[in-house]
Amino acid sequence: MDMLLNFVADYLAIIMFVTVFLVIFSGFPVAFVLGGTALLFAVAGWALGIFRLESLQIVLLRAWGGMATEPVLVALPMFIFMGSVLLRSGVAANMMKGAQALLRPVPGSLAVTVMIIGTILAASIGVVGASVVLLSMIGLPEMLRQNYSKHLAVGTIGAAGTLGILIPPSVMLVVMSEMLSTSAGGLFAAAVIPGLVLSGLFLTYIIAVAIINPKAAPRQIEQGPPLSWRELGGNILRGLVPMTVLMIVVLGSIFAGFATPTESSGIGVAGALLLAWMNSNLNLKMLKDAIHEAVRANALVFTIIIGATAFSYVFRSIGGDDTVMEVLLAMGIDNKWEILIFIMVLVFLLGFAFDWIEVCLIVLPIFVPILLQQDYSDYLGDNKYFMPWFATLLAVNLQSSFMTPPFGGTLFYMRGTVPPGISMLDIYKSMVPFVILQLTGLALIAAFPWLSLWLPSLGGFLD
Repeated sequence: MDMLLNFVADYLAIIMFVTVFLVIFSGFPVAFVLGGTALLFAVAGWALGIFRLESLQIVLLRAWGGMATEPVLVALPMFIFMGSVLLRSGVAANMMKGAQALLRPVPGSLAVTVMIIGTILAASIGVVGASVVLLSMIGLPEMLRQNYSKHLAVGTIGAAGTLGILIPPSVMLVVMSEMLSTSAGGLFAAAVIPGLVLSGLFLTYIIAVAIINPKAAPRQIEQGPPLSWRELGGNILRGLVPMTVLMIVVLGSIFAGFATPTESSGIGVAGALLLAWMNSNLNLKMLKDAIHEAVRANALVFTIIIGATAFSYVFRSIGGDDTVMEVLLAMGIDNKWEILIFIMVLVFLLGFAFDWIEVCLIVLPIFVPILLQQDYSDYLGDNKYFMPWFATLLAVNLQSSFMTPPFGGTLFYMRGTVPPGISMLDIYKSMVPFVILQLTGLALIAAFPWLSLWLPSLGGFLD
């Protein structure tokens, strides 16, 4: 009996990981699964003598320190509210119509439109939850109505919405800049081209599917006669120009030094309210609906963060970190490239089970000190380029965690917005080709460092 208890104590972290992976399929809300599993294994650890129950109070302190007292996370509810205003005011719908009118001749034009709008939203909202919900509401019903393959439609929405965590302004990049003690502006500049590369890969895949399998992305139905140049120009002016200007203002205020990334969220909200007024939809009912929707979305996001914080703390307290280090040592990894590759693989695998901020909390304190002892100047030209390059690789890798089961944030945002005929398994299947494209983008950035270093160097962030 003692031998069995010792075995369970030694491998309790692995048992915890496997348990939460299985329980998530029960259908319970992910926040409660994470928090409940953390509480269950905290009690189990206490019974085995490897965990002190009174230390659970640290979870509340970490949640408070990681959210309520973190100024940068003020951007999260503000950007979500911005997305709600753009949706409720009809500005986002106008953008969809304008882009779709412009892209009529393109194969899979509606899915291409959604991807382009997702890229624009990523640069103006910067929060995955807001982008995914917004695109699901304005794009998914129309794609299904036009008989698009449900897997292509759902995958397009998920991939387009997830760009918001990488393309600046991005909450993740700001948080990572603090964890890595590097410039947030530098990370913003480093992420622009990689974000556009990923968007380009997604667009190429959508067009290829539309050409090879027209049934998956049929031509627009009820498209009517060709638009005149005047009609086309009017659609573009009403739909694309306002959001493009908003994107330029939000990003420009950051790059010009007029506002911090957190302050830019306030600029974004002000711009969204102005566009709503210009669209003749700024009224109390619209504001009430937008605030209600934003509050619900924020409650969901922050509850998940609390659950993930609890799970991560208990997992690490019962030996999760030691398990990771044992694997590293057992593999005999000591070369700088082996270390970097191992970290990238580890981050990708942890993304199946953890939120991005929890992956950062697990990986960065352990491995960044090791990386900083390595010299990558023979590959990058100067070791000062390493941190923005590594941070971009990490950010692209973490972006894929939003699309991988069972805990990908995008998957759960979509589960609450897709029609009843689309199951969680359908959502999982829809993400597979886009995750592969995500990893392809990661490989390109690793092979061609200038993709992430050219803009920071041009802007003087690397001097």
